Amino acid sequence: MDREFAYTDADFNKVRAELRALAGINLADSKISLVYSRLAPRVRKLGLNSVKNYLSYLETHPDEQEHFINALTTNLTSFFREPHHFELLKEFIQSGEQCERIWCAASSTGEEPYSIAMTLVEAFGRFDVTSKIVASDIDSNVLNKASQGVYPIEKVDPISNKKSFFLKGKAHNQGSAKVVPQLRNLIEFRQVNLLDNQYPVQEGMDVIFCRNVMIYFDKETQVQILEKLLQKLRPGGLYIAGHSENFNHLGHLITPVGRTAYRKV
Repeated sequence: MDREFAYTDADFNKVRAELRALAGINLADSKISLVYSRLAPRVRKLGLNSVKNYLSYLETHPDEQEHFINALTTNLTSFFREPHHFELLKEFIQSGEQCERIWCAASSTGEEPYSIAMTLVEAFGRFDVTSKIVASDIDSNVLNKASQGVYPIEKVDPISNKKSFFLKGKAHNQGSAKVVPQLRNLIEFRQVNLLDNQYPVQEGMDVIFCRNVMIYFDKETQVQILEKLLQKLRPGGLYIAGHSENFNHLGHLITPVGRTAYRKV
């Protein structure tokens, strides 16, 4: 395969080791081409001629680590993905459960925390709710996008019943939609690496969403992260996992209450 920059199996293995060390993410063998396509723009921008040289640069320039992680983390998301979780959240609120503080621990480009915010508004029947959402991600680029709250109209069209939550772009913003300020004000975005020993998030959260991110960690790391997340969740609080993440075997920590949804013991 003709490539702009030299790239070997050894380079790929070193990338895997670096990403595992920095972010705890495990890359499968099948991701070798994906890694090249994600890193090539950084190699080009830095004026280097190979991925090997880029990895050497990474070792001597710690400020490059954030660009490295941002390039390789996957951000696949949509509004109201796995809709049963948002129905469960609405039921949780309407049953009279305390729901003042929610943490979305893998917020990506913001579709998930804004979906949570829309669910809050619909459950309470008003915008001026006292509940607050903390939305975090390791990737600073997607956090910036999320904070702006602007999306291509085709991302919003599938949830046309939620159009009151968006302002349609006009003139040079045509083809996009922006979340209304009242919705944006419910969310605080911040950068958090789930591998860190301490999370800059207050304890006593009522609900934690951490969906479709654990699959990138090995089993041991998954349990370590889950235990740290649960330290931030109040007893009886709701923990929402992704569709491919199952923690039923950890009954001493959480108990199932729905499809990949749990209560803290």
